[in-house]
Amino acid sequence: MENFIGRKQELLELKHVYEGRTASLVVIKGRRRIGKSRLIAEFASQYKFYPFMGLAPRKGQTAQDQRNEFIRQFIAHFGFYVSHEEDWGNLFSLLAKQTQKGSIIILFDEISWMASNDLDFLGKLKIIWDLEFSKNNKLMLILCGSVSSWIEDNILSNTGYLGRPSLHMTLKELPLSDCNKFWGDMGKNISSFEKLKMLSLTGGVPRYLELMNLKLTPEENIRLLCFNKNGPLFDEFKYIFNEFLSEGSASREQISNNTSLNQSGDLTKYLTELEQGGFIVREHTWNIKTGEESKLSHYRLSDNYTRFYLKYIYPNRTIIEKGRFENTSMTSLPGWYGILALQFENLVLNNHKIITQLLGIKTEDIIMENPHFQRKTTRQAGCQIDYMIQTKHDTVFICEIKFNRCEIGNEIIKEVSEKMEKLKLPKHISRRPVLIHVNGVKDEIIDEQFFSKIIDFSEALNFVPINNP
Repeated sequence: MENFIGRKQELLELKHVYEGRTASLVVIKGRRRIGKSRLIAEFASQYKFYPFMGLAPRKGQTAQDQRNEFIRQFIAHFGFYVSHEEDWGNLFSLLAKQTQKGSIIILFDEISWMASNDLDFLGKLKIIWDLEFSKNNKLMLILCGSVSSWIEDNILSNTGYLGRPSLHMTLKELPLSDCNKFWGDMGKNISSFEKLKMLSLTGGVPRYLELMNLKLTPEENIRLLCFNKNGPLFDEFKYIFNEFLSEGSASREQISNNTSLNQSGDLTKYLTELEQGGFIVREHTWNIKTGEESKLSHYRLSDNYTRFYLKYIYPNRTIIEKGRFENTSMTSLPGWYGILALQFENLVLNNHKIITQLLGIKTEDIIMENPHFQRKTTRQAGCQIDYMIQTKHDTVFICEIKFNRCEIGNEIIKEVSEKMEKLKLPKHISRRPVLIHVNGVKDEIIDEQFFSKIIDFSEALNFVPINNP
């Protein structure tokens, strides 16, 4: 397929599985718009490919509605009539008979939708897989979906499917080096600062990157995509989140206090679903003296678009619908660059493996890494570190992340020094401050030699990490 970017490792993994000696059952999950269907279509382009997709849920939908749609797609693929009275077992068996020979890829896309309202869907699929599909050693059946928690609970943790999947893949955001390729040849004339502004909205989600108009500035793209009632990202937010994470990060207790969910029941299930869906990450602080993870943790809304939507699009929905932003520059919004700075910090944290590699830290030498927060007590001051890495070499790297429009001056040294003074460390631990920036630093900062390392995050756009994050 033309214009397919990235996913080399994922394509290689699918190829290795397909070249095995037996039929393969593959499970692929990941948030919507992450490129699951596109990846599968790219891989399957050299084989006979039969994709089936479930109907999106709606009120009053029945299991028969899903079967009817499956039958419609079956007829389109194979060209002969199928009775609408057939149940899932018979439909799967008919499909197996049509695919019993040759190199064939079958896709069940949005399988949680397809299986809705029929408790026997997966049971019947498992039976036909064992008895019929698996007889073709050149067949791959891919079960794919956006509802990661459903796949985890009903397939990966289901004893009936235990040991059957040949590959389980969770598709994540593209690394920044692949994101950079979306600018094509025009990217040679576009600054890294401009690219990172746009990536602070889209993250590494392929569909959002495809929506960019490369002839427009990031601000114009954001205005047209997000602050226009007809913009594709204005109403993209379909899965309704509570706004308890829109401020950046929150403890479990804070989340519970700000919602009607109790800490032991509904809240646990909800947070687990969001984690599995790739929308939030749970970040633990740790005991620097022992290197042990603390029970104290924050949840960070890690998905850049979702953060932006909850914080800046949703509160302005009414005036966006009235067209108030049609002739408004994004830079005129109060604190626009502050908005981008928070989005950029999240982008850096999502691509933290680049930082550790640029610092020359080997994975096996890392004791803990995360944003670090120290609670205020009678014995210590409270402080928060954007990103901190503790290594086995008795060192902590204290990383300050700055999204700057111009060169950073000496004031940053005072700011980081104050944080380091508050941070309580054992005497044998060395502190190495690190500055992560975008648009350069003044010579005086380099001359001071305060920072152990100064990282221009623009490098990340051309840096291919070892083991993509």
